[in-house]
Amino acid sequence: MLVDTNVLVDLVEDDPDWADWSIGQLRAQSKLHLLMINCVIYAELSVAFSNIEALDRVLDGMQLKIVEIPKPALFLAGKAFSRYRRRGGVKNNVLGDFFIGAHAAVSGFPVLTRDPRRYKSYFPGVRLVIPP
Repeated sequence: MLVDTNVLVDLVEDDPDWADWSIGQLRAQSKLHLLMINCVIYAELSVAFSNIEALDRVLDGMQLKIVEIPKPALFLAGKAFSRYRRRGGVKNNVLGDFFIGAHAAVSGFPVLTRDPRRYKSYFPGVRLVIPP
């Protein structure tokens, strides 16, 4: 299972609204799935840390495995971004959600996230674990 950045930020920043939900989901999902992140999630999460060692300590403590994004997923991310732009999307660079969603779609991974909007729109076949 890919763990989206927003779930990890909830823990790192002890978000008063979401930390309990995110901790509970990480515990529950770790009993069912290997919890993973990819390089995009790593890069997004790095913003919350002052150095790489601190980030790596936190990830090791959470027992999150870092996995490579396969080339077919990178291609799919670009295609999903093209659809986004045709639908009126204003961003000019491929968004992290497209890399994460495409990775999940190609690899058959579910995604643990609090923000399902782009995943549902551009990767409807990906199973999402989201708040009720």
